[in-house]
Amino acid sequence: MLTLASLSLRLGASGCRGSRRSIATVVSGNKTSRLVRERLALEVERMRSRFSGFRPALVVLQVGDRDDSNLYISAKLKAAAQIGIDARHVRLPGSATQDEVLQSILSVNENPSVHGLIVQLPLDSVNPMDSELITNAVSPDKDVDGLSCINAGKLSRGDLKNCFIPCTPNGCMELIRQTGVSVAGKHAVVIGRSKIVGAPMHDLLLWNHATVTSCHSKTTDLPEQVGRADILVVGAGRAEMVRGDWVKEGAVVIDCGINHVPDETKASGKRVVGDVHYASANERAGFITPVPGGVGPMTVAMLMENTVLSAQRFLLKNHAGR
Repeated sequence: MLTLASLSLRLGASGCRGSRRSIATVVSGNKTSRLVRERLALEVERMRSRFSGFRPALVVLQVGDRDDSNLYISAKLKAAAQIGIDARHVRLPGSATQDEVLQSILSVNENPSVHGLIVQLPLDSVNPMDSELITNAVSPDKDVDGLSCINAGKLSRGDLKNCFIPCTPNGCMELIRQTGVSVAGKHAVVIGRSKIVGAPMHDLLLWNHATVTSCHSKTTDLPEQVGRADILVVGAGRAEMVRGDWVKEGAVVIDCGINHVPDETKASGKRVVGDVHYASANERAGFITPVPGGVGPMTVAMLMENTVLSAQRFLLKNHAGR
C-alpha cells in the first residue's frame, strides 16, 4: 500500500512525463522526516502509557567544542525533545585523554536507563584518539549510530532485524520508499565507500534485492556507471561532481553531499550544494533529493528511530511478560 506521501510524489511525477520531460519530482527530507518524527512520538507515548514513566534515553558524547559538532548536536537534542526522548549531552574537554573517553563510554554502556549512545565525530582533542577503537567501545546494543564493527558485520551479512542500521543510509532508504519505486530488481549505483554512508548503503540496497555497483575514486568509467543506474546514491564529498547528462532518464537520485561553494550573492559568501549538479540532474531524473533539505534531516530522524527501537528491544527483553 502506498503512503499518502508516496502517492503524491507519484502523481507529481506523472505530470513530468509527457512527450517531453520537464523536471524531476523533489523528494523532501524535511517533509519525510516530519512524518517519521510524528510516528515516533506516538510510539514513545504508547511506551509511556504501558510502562508508567518510561522514556527512551539517548546520550550524545562530545569531545571538545567544535562549532559544527555543536550545531549537529543541537539538532539531535531538539528532535529528541519533540519526540519525547530523554536526550543528554555529555561534553568532555579538548584536553580529555583516550582513556577518559573510553571510561565515559563504559559508564553509559553499564547504565540500564540509557538505550542509545552516540560519540560525536570528529573527536576534538589535543591528545591522540583512535576513532575506530572508541566507536567500537560503544555497546552494540546501544550503538544507535550503527557504526560499530558488530553492527556493520551484521548488516553486511543481511541480518537487518538484529542490528542498528547507520542513520544516513537508513534515511536514504526511507526517501526511496517515499517515491513508490521498488528497489527489488533495480540496478543501483552507489558513489562513495565510506563506513558511514557508501559501504552500508551498498549493503542495504543489496539486501533489499537491488543489483548494486559501488563506485569510488578509482572507478575509471564513472559517467557510464551512473548512466546505468535506476537508483543513484551519491556520497562522494565532491561538490556537484555528478553531472545531469550522466543520469539515466527517470532515475531516483539521492544526494548525500554537503559542500560549500563560493557565492557572492549570499551574505556568507558561500552556499550549500550537494555532490550532484542539481539544476542539470533535475531535468533528467524521475525523483531527486534537494540539498539542503533532503538527506540531512533524515539522518537525524533515523537516529531517533534507532533510539526508539533500542528502547523497544530493552522493554521486550526485560518486560516480556507485561
